[in-house]
Amino acid sequence: MSQIHVTTSINGDQTEFLCEPDETLLDVLRDRLGLTGSKEGCGTGDCGACSVTVDGRVVCSCLMLGAEAEGHDIGTIEGMAEGDKLHPLQEKFLQEAALQCGICTPGILVAAKALLEHNPAPTEEETRYWLAGNLCRCTGYDKIIRAVMDTAEDMRRAS
Repeated sequence: MSQIHVTTSINGDQTEFLCEPDETLLDVLRDRLGLTGSKEGCGTGDCGACSVTVDGRVVCSCLMLGAEAEGHDIGTIEGMAEGDKLHPLQEKFLQEAALQCGICTPGILVAAKALLEHNPAPTEEETRYWLAGNLCRCTGYDKIIRAVMDTAEDMRRAS
């Protein structure tokens, strides 16, 4: 098979890469572009560990082909912080110990950021619903939900 040339934006930077027609976006991000924050937990779109945003929508990158990124705006966990300055969600996850092994954390953070961009004042039920596609086998979710809710409140107060 011949490789496909893709031009896209990843974390705000114009990016070009070559990929195989059947190569997933997750594999392109990790293996071709060195963006290893997104994790492969299941390879079937059931766990959310590989979550990224595509034009602001949360997508499991294991289910999307790299070639499908053409012309789209991709957001990964690597794009959340601004240099050494962590995103408020990342800070709150650390403060509230909302992570343990770290496999699910990048996908949850990407999804939570998309939630707060979509709805800056989510209820606990809305937060749980939005993050339902992200499985965590370590934390039991309570600290994760609390960190997202607290971040939402802090961000509203700051604006």
